[in-house]
Amino acid sequence: MISEFSAGVRTLFRGFGLWRTRPGLMALGLVPAIIAVIVLAVALVPLLFNLPTVSTWLTPFADGWDELWLTLFRTAVSVVVAVAALAAASAIFSALTLTIGDPFYQRIWHAVEIDLGDAPPADGGGFWSALGEGLRLALLGILVAVIVLLVGFIPFVGSVLGPVLGVVLTGRLLARELSGRAFEARELSPVDRASLFAGSRARVLGFGVATQLCFLVPGGAVAVMPAAVAASTMLARDMMARTPLTTAQSGDR
Repeated sequence: MISEFSAGVRTLFRGFGLWRTRPGLMALGLVPAIIAVIVLAVALVPLLFNLPTVSTWLTPFADGWDELWLTLFRTAVSVVVAVAALAAASAIFSALTLTIGDPFYQRIWHAVEIDLGDAPPADGGGFWSALGEGLRLALLGILVAVIVLLVGFIPFVGSVLGPVLGVVLTGRLLARELSGRAFEARELSPVDRASLFAGSRARVLGFGVATQLCFLVPGGAVAVMPAAVAASTMLARDMMARTPLTTAQSGDR
């Protein structure tokens, strides 16, 4: 499992290799990411600067506590709120970036498919498909943020478990959504995709967690997004090579 998780992490770094072969195309992929970051910063930065106020508003029941325990508790709550907000922001960032930059990322996806050979004849969806997937990703990201926030209130372990859970759930979500274009281009059904993900759980998680951790670094989301799109295509192809779909699984396409 550890070796498979590590293979998923390495897949993300393989995506950066496209900067060497197609630097102009990858540079174009930075544009929608920059736009998405600016849009999200308008909402996220004020929240992060006002975390103490938000923490106090969420925990009125602790007003009468001893000063030391009150400070420690509300600091932990502030951390959990920040992690939950960043988890939601990561998903919304990806959704917004993929929707805005669909023409650019489609070209990155296609370049990887051509480089690896045996590219699918379909184009992997268009703007409306990207918009639908983006909305789904944003909603799931908000759901993950709510889960992280609730887990964060568990006494003693919540302040640690919440952030870890946030990275894992958001990373898994990102991996599944970013790899969707390669599957859509091959007209794979939900059953097909479930079979592929079941055969590469640790690898998918490794890729997703590495991507999410990079997104949490200031400026990392912008720098990593084009590479993540390229790497997710490589990941999807690895999954299909590891778990060949039988006729019974894939159906009549």
